[in-house]
Amino acid sequence: MTAQSFHGFVRLMALLAVTTALAACNATTATKPGGPVKAKTKIEVQESVGFTIVEDSRIGSGARGDYDAALAYLHEGQHEQGIAILETLVASAPILTAPRIDLGIAHRENGNLEAARAHLETAVESSPGHPIAHNELGIVYRQLGLFQEARQSYEAALSIFPNYHYARRNLAVLCDLYLADLTCALENYEAYMATVPDDPEATMWIADIKYRMSSAGE
Repeated sequence: MTAQSFHGFVRLMALLAVTTALAACNATTATKPGGPVKAKTKIEVQESVGFTIVEDSRIGSGARGDYDAALAYLHEGQHEQGIAILETLVASAPILTAPRIDLGIAHRENGNLEAARAHLETAVESSPGHPIAHNELGIVYRQLGLFQEARQSYEAALSIFPNYHYARRNLAVLCDLYLADLTCALENYEAYMATVPDDPEATMWIADIKYRMSSAGE
């Protein structure tokens, strides 16, 4: 069992989700003078396992165009070009969380985990109610070997949206492969399967964990 293939799928879904979020920006966000920049986000639940993140912020058409161009580069695997545009965008519009998340993902894909960590930690600080930001930060923490921090990030994402099945499965994999916490792994795989019942890999992993737990008890 490996965690790598699933994390690639999470990246795609996160990009689609934050693209939707940026397209929905439509109002001015107020911040306290001298205080940290905070983004206003809300979750719009579309179905039991789906949601859209809406950021409450105003951006110009030029910024929207730049963002779309950056995403096009990222989807084509041209990370350097996409990163350059996103870095300019977050410098000019630091209130936006979506470009920060994409920067974190792009830097992670480019092998720069510390840069990914910095952007995702900033995203979480500015938008603590953003489950995608927490989930993506958890992936980076896991790749850095910070397993307890990864667990906290996944759990933070799930505390915001308990049916966030990507975070649920990431947490299960973490507990299984990296923390050797079979109880945590089983609980989260089963919770994941309650929302995604047709995942044959997860079905196999649950059976394997139950076998290991029963063997340990003999």
